[in-house]
Amino acid sequence: MRTSVATCRSENTIPEIAKIMRDRNVGFLPVQDESGAIIGTVTDRDLVLRVVAKRCRPEDTRAKDILTRELVYCSPDDTLDVAEDLMAKHRVSRIIVCSDPRQGPFGVISLSDIANLEPVEEVARVLREVSWRAPAMARVP
Repeated sequence: MRTSVATCRSENTIPEIAKIMRDRNVGFLPVQDESGAIIGTVTDRDLVLRVVAKRCRPEDTRAKDILTRELVYCSPDDTLDVAEDLMAKHRVSRIIVCSDPRQGPFGVISLSDIANLEPVEEVARVLREVSWRAPAMARVP
């Protein structure tokens, strides 16, 4: 787990979010409201799919406009197996570690953190489960 967690606020603009990601060398930010509660997450992929691809004006778009509201998190007391199972179940490559989302993040666990600790077989299993996608439906002409 990484305990130095970069976050952004719900009112941050896309350029502000991109700067935080660049300066902290991360692609995942928990989004906090004015009280410090975690209300969602923003990823570098969100910036591409929800801003760039939709041609939104970055300076007019806020974290609250593009965040993913589903929070996937584990407790600081949970085992790594619990974190891995949550990542696989929700098909996410990073999860927040917190006692209570209303109190803000304590840390973040990513697939790369797991890769540095677990045997290669376990890393491969988690990666397969996280990245699994249902087959695309055949297109009808």
